[in-house]
Amino acid sequence: MDLLKQSYTHGSSPLPPNATATPYHVYLFGGNISKSLSPLLHSILFRANSASWSFHLTETTDSEIFRKRLQDKTCIGTTITMPNKVSFGLLLDGLTEEARMIGAVNTSFIRLDKNGQRRHIGTNTDCIGIRDSILYRMPHAATAAKARPSMVIGGGGAARSAIFALWKWFGSTEIYIANRLEAEVDALMTFFQSTAPDITLKYLTTVEEAATCETPYIVVGTIPNNIPREPGEITCRKICDTILRRKDKGIVLDMCYLPSPVTYLYTNGKGNGWTVIPGTEALVRVCIAQQILWLEKDVNQQGVDDAMSAIWKAVNQRQSGPKASKI
Repeated sequence: MDLLKQSYTHGSSPLPPNATATPYHVYLFGGNISKSLSPLLHSILFRANSASWSFHLTETTDSEIFRKRLQDKTCIGTTITMPNKVSFGLLLDGLTEEARMIGAVNTSFIRLDKNGQRRHIGTNTDCIGIRDSILYRMPHAATAAKARPSMVIGGGGAARSAIFALWKWFGSTEIYIANRLEAEVDALMTFFQSTAPDITLKYLTTVEEAATCETPYIVVGTIPNNIPREPGEITCRKICDTILRRKDKGIVLDMCYLPSPVTYLYTNGKGNGWTVIPGTEALVRVCIAQQILWLEKDVNQQGVDDAMSAIWKAVNQRQSGPKASKI
C-alpha cells in the first residue's frame, strides 16, 4: 500500500479545491533547530508544487505550544524532532503503523473523520526516507536483500527507524547491531520485542564475530561522524571496518550528513567497493514523504533535483564557513 493511499485509512482529505493557493502553514518543533535544513528543502518542494505554503521553526519542548498550533486551522501539518518525538506523538489523535512500531513520531498530517472533524495523525517518515533513498539508487535492492542479513550502526532513535525499514521493506532475516554501549542495544532489543517480535536482532560485540558472520547486504549508519575515543567506540569502528572489508559487497547508507555527508563510513564503504548513499539523500526523501502527506500528491522531479542540489550546496557552505560545526 503506497504512502498516500495508506494515509486515507485514517480519514479523508482536509484540503479544499484551491489548497495550493491557500496560505497553509507547517511547523517544525524541536530543540536546537535554528540551523535546520528543513526550511530550505520544504520551501523548494512547496514551490515546485506551486503551493503558497510556508514552513516555520518553533524551537520549543512545550507541549501546550504544540497543542495550540494544532488547533490553528491554517496548520496543515508538523514535523517533530528531538527531544519531542515521543512526547509530542502522544498528543496526536492517531498513529500509523510505522510510528507505533518505531515508537517515535517525526511527522503529523491531517485527515477528517466521518463527521468532518480534523484528526492529527502521527507517522515516522525517517524509515521511508531510508527505504526510498536505497531503492532510488538500487531499484533491485528489495529483491537482493531478501533473506539476507543487514546491519545498523547505532542504538538510538534513528537506529529504530533503520531497523524497521530493513525488516519491513527489505525482508532482512537478521539485523546486526554495532554500537558502543551494550545497554543501548539491550533497550533496543527489549523495545522491538514488544512492538515487532518477528524482528531478529543480533549484537555484534567482537571483530571475530564480524569476520565470521554472513555479510550484511545493507549497512545503515545512524551515529555522528566522530573520531572513536572510548573503548566501545573503537570496537564499534573496528567491527564496521571488518564488515566493509568482507568479500561480498552491498549498500552503505550513512544517515549522518553534518558537518559533511562525506563521512568516514561513506568513504570507507566506497573505498571497499560498496554502493554508498549519503545522508543528504535520505533527508530529502524524508521531506518528500512529508510533502506527499500534506499536499496529497507526488513531488515533481524538478523539485526533487533542486532539493538535492540545494542541500549539497548548503552543507558544503557550512563545512567551509568560519563557524562550521556539527549539529
